[in-house]
Amino acid sequence: MMQSKKVAKQGKKFVGLLLMLLIGGILLVPLLWMVFTSLKPMEEVVRFPPTFFPETFVWSNYLETIRAFPFWQYAKNTLFITVLVVIGNVLSNSFIAYGFAKLNFPGKNILFALVLSTMMIPGFVTMIPQYVVFSKIGWVGTYLPLIVPSFFGNAFNIFLMRQFYMSINNELIEAAEIDGANHLYIWSHLMVPLTKPALITIAINSFNGAWNDFLGPLLYIQDQKKYTLQIGLQVFQNQSTTQWNYLMAGATIVLLPTVLLFFFAQRYFIEGMDLTGGTKG
Repeated sequence: MMQSKKVAKQGKKFVGLLLMLLIGGILLVPLLWMVFTSLKPMEEVVRFPPTFFPETFVWSNYLETIRAFPFWQYAKNTLFITVLVVIGNVLSNSFIAYGFAKLNFPGKNILFALVLSTMMIPGFVTMIPQYVVFSKIGWVGTYLPLIVPSFFGNAFNIFLMRQFYMSINNELIEAAEIDGANHLYIWSHLMVPLTKPALITIAINSFNGAWNDFLGPLLYIQDQKKYTLQIGLQVFQNQSTTQWNYLMAGATIVLLPTVLLFFFAQRYFIEGMDLTGGTKG
């Protein structure tokens, strides 16, 4: 009886593993298609019926792509925006969440509920009012509309950080207050180190959002010298004759940083998405 239960349990694990491998393989097909297309010569790309694997690997497509448009200028612009957005999101969401988790003030629960309610508002609803406001204050045509909002918090990130802060024993804060520490010191020297998984999760999500943002730069950036990589790829695609192998090579290069970031930080990302709190006091 025990042996049959053990075999059944192992069989379920095996089926689950096969199912995950199948789903993962299906999800990888578009990515592999993009990579393999980037390595094909143009005559092989337009061949019908199409082939999945390249018959001839043309590694020079990547160099030609970088030369085809101001890649390094756009990459520098994208990195500048992304770094500031990550910094803004990590600092603002962590600081705001600390107030909701560890400070007592009138109307805290009501205010926190209002913050969470903003998650139900689609971004397209606020797009036009935001553009009007940024236009009135002269920010259109600059990077400010893409960077400044990140320093004012995000409802989901605030909720995520608050969950981590709630799992930390208040005795740490009380002991620090007895020693004369203020809340700014407690937040920066005690809370931040204890919530590293959540902070890394926010940093990864912020990096992916800013690095891959297309709509924001499309709305607010007018000078071609200030374009980001996403806009640059779109302009490259809209040329009279699209070199699809070069376009796929550019898309692969742009995607590579986000893949590498998640690959090396996936352990922290999984811990950070544990909404029950990843640390204990």
